Order: sequence, then structure tokens, then C-alpha cells
Amino acid sequence: MGNPNFNALIHEVCVGSGWCGGIVNDKPSHIDDFIPEAGLVSAERLVECLFQAVGVDPSSEPAKWARHKDALREAFVRHPGADIVDASAQKWDVNSPPLPAITAHQIATECPPSPRA
Repeated sequence: MGNPNFNALIHEVCVGSGWCGGIVNDKPSHIDDFIPEAGLVSAERLVECLFQAVGVDPSSEPAKWARHKDALREAFVRHPGADIVDASAQKWDVNSPPLPAITAHQIATECPPSPRA
């Protein structure tokens, strides 16, 4: 079973914001692929893992990615309650309960219209 704090984090940054993985070098990737198996890992390093998982080099456009890095770092610190955590405990339980479903009414009333609309 995964870590409940890490599960909550993954739901926030992956499901809620889309920062969990993608196709990198023609292969599927996920943040789990980049977190060390053991040792201590900082929030800064976990943010770097997220960027690697989606195939983005934040140093290419530091100003563009700074606010994303700050928000992701804040989420990592908030969920486990620390800036440095045990890497071996940062495992996602793919069977963790899903987030509540969003209704069509919520989408219509809470989501901004598409810029292409």
C-alpha cells in the first residue's frame, strides 16, 4: 500500500494539475520513475522529478516555470508536512480512493470557457 500523504499529493498535482507524467523520449513516464528508491529526498528534488516526468526542462524558461515550481514545492511540503522526506515512503498507491467526481454542473459553472470556444 502506498503512503496516504503521497497519495493525496499525487491526486493534487497529477489529477488536479496534470503534473505526473507523459511521454518522454517516446516512452511513458510517471513521477514514480524518477524518485530515488531510498534515502532522503527534498521537496526541490521531488519537483525536479515532476518536471522530468513530463519532459520539461524548467531551466529553459525559468521565469515561465517559476510559479509552477513554487506551487508544486508548496504542495510537496504541505502533504507530508516536511521539506525533506524518506524517498522509500514516496510511493503512490494506484488503488487509493479516487477524488470525488466533478459534475457537469460544476464544469459549466466553475471552469473558465475554452480559449478556442
